[in-house]
Amino acid sequence: MLKINEKVPDFEAEAYQDDKIKKIKFSDYKGKWVVLVFYPGDFTFVCPTELQELGHLYEDFKKENAEVFSVSKDTVFVHKAWHDNSQAISKVTYPMVADPSGHLCREFGTMPEDEGMSLRGSFIIDPDGVLKAIEIQDTNIGRNMKELLRKLQASKFVREHKGNVCPVSWEPGDETLKPGLDLVGKI
Repeated sequence: MLKINEKVPDFEAEAYQDDKIKKIKFSDYKGKWVVLVFYPGDFTFVCPTELQELGHLYEDFKKENAEVFSVSKDTVFVHKAWHDNSQAISKVTYPMVADPSGHLCREFGTMPEDEGMSLRGSFIIDPDGVLKAIEIQDTNIGRNMKELLRKLQASKFVREHKGNVCPVSWEPGDETLKPGLDLVGKI
């Protein structure tokens, strides 16, 4: 399983996007932030609520120089069928990655070996391909995609403002902290 501050190995996968099946290669996104959102499977109950909210925020992620990918063990053909038959998923415009072998799920640590589907996992990868944030939770608990966007913004801020850190519930425009001896005893 990948860990924080490790380089993500290059990978290729098929994805469904804009009524097309295409190959994606992770290394093609060097220089951009990458957000991977693993989910248990198509045609389920909680997953469309998450992916729809992610779709509503997709333009906000792109404004942060990020590409978003949802990932499940379904094939691109199942992604297409879900996209064609679900009102919520029909609005999704970001790439939906197929991982039928479970290779990506295992690489990112979202698939327990005794189960056939992925847990919910969110990963933020910086423009150099380094993993900066991980969130993994049970399949029955939906995530907050606005919080995922906030984590991306915080990750981006600390990268662009060396020496600064983002305190609890930081939002863009809020004050940050600059750790140093002048903070000793103030926290």
